[in-house]
Amino acid sequence: MKTSNEKLQAYAELLLRKGVNLQAGQRLFVRKAPVEQVEFMRILAQTAYRMGARHVEIFWADDRITRTRFELAPDDSFNEYPTHQTEAMVEGAKRGDAFMAITGANPSLLDGIDSRRVADAVRAENQAMSEFRSYSMRNAVNWLVAAVPTSGWARTVFPRLAPEKAVQRLWEHIFRLCRLDLDDPIEAWEEHATEIAGRTDYLNARQYQALHYRGPGTDLMVGLPERHQWHGVGSRTPKGVEFIPNMPTEEVFTLPHSRRVDGTVTATRPLAISGRTIDGFTLRFEGGRVVDMSARVGEDSLRETLETDPGAARLGEVALVPDSSPVSRSGLLFHNTLFDENASCHLALGRAYRFCLADGEQLSGDEFAGRGGNSSMVHYDFMIGSAELHIDGETAEGSTEAVFRSGEWAF
Repeated sequence: MKTSNEKLQAYAELLLRKGVNLQAGQRLFVRKAPVEQVEFMRILAQTAYRMGARHVEIFWADDRITRTRFELAPDDSFNEYPTHQTEAMVEGAKRGDAFMAITGANPSLLDGIDSRRVADAVRAENQAMSEFRSYSMRNAVNWLVAAVPTSGWARTVFPRLAPEKAVQRLWEHIFRLCRLDLDDPIEAWEEHATEIAGRTDYLNARQYQALHYRGPGTDLMVGLPERHQWHGVGSRTPKGVEFIPNMPTEEVFTLPHSRRVDGTVTATRPLAISGRTIDGFTLRFEGGRVVDMSARVGEDSLRETLETDPGAARLGEVALVPDSSPVSRSGLLFHNTLFDENASCHLALGRAYRFCLADGEQLSGDEFAGRGGNSSMVHYDFMIGSAELHIDGETAEGSTEAVFRSGEWAF
């Protein structure tokens, strides 16, 4: 049996070798690294240097300091974002460096905080990060989003456990869902990628005009643009570096047509955004845009999100995940999008990935929009899947074919 340190070492190697696929000579930027997990971050940095990293730059985060800022800082300070981070990352993207973002903050961190402060801070970060995100959204760099547990997140997932036990339990689930419990995790990821590729190949060959979603509280028609491309586990940079942007990942995804979404959709899991939780919400679309919304929890936060910019109230991603995925089978609600989106079919409000449209990386902004692509400062996945969800694909000839039945693949 591996010791705790050996498991952390194995996780670091998986993220660096199979996830971001760090290349010798690259610099590695790590954003939002929680100070609670400094020991793991030290292991990650050490492993990166042993793989030939030229430099490892870590931008730290601390939930308690973040909460203190929102409680005590002056109102006008929330329109600012540290430019030294964004300037360094844009410079690194131009140079061809590698990037990781760490998720694991307390999903309820900003409960009770003035919503205007949160909205201003989120807007400032999205504006500051927009240039860098233009690189990641078109896979111009190798990047990865991965998780490490914090006490606040772990206590949300396991409220009946003591903090230390909750963190330990969450580590165990992260390891398992990233396939580190198997004899050869790298081989397991390669087999997973092959299976997902079979799904994407089938969907790309079918080139459905639209997907029709039906389930409790959901009757939604999502148009798909011509020459859309479905993607799964792996991505590739223009230099040929293969990487996996999310660990874990169970989805196949593409972009919807931003002006051809009509009907109503109801979320099946809570959505955690910037330390706030939105739950029990329904969106109604007309002509691709949200025209009505309601939420049992966090309605003001949902409204502010939709009002971020004109593209925030339109869809930028459609993703298919079977209800029997490993994350779903865990039986846990993670209150973290990286995990919950891999337990459920989901959609995303906001910007679309350009690589989901044939030749999308070469299009101008107007050309991308003309072909149905959506642009926005935000990209928020929300979960709509369940064992009661059915999805039909509409062919170019107007006939329909089963894609999902009762939450599972129908082909």
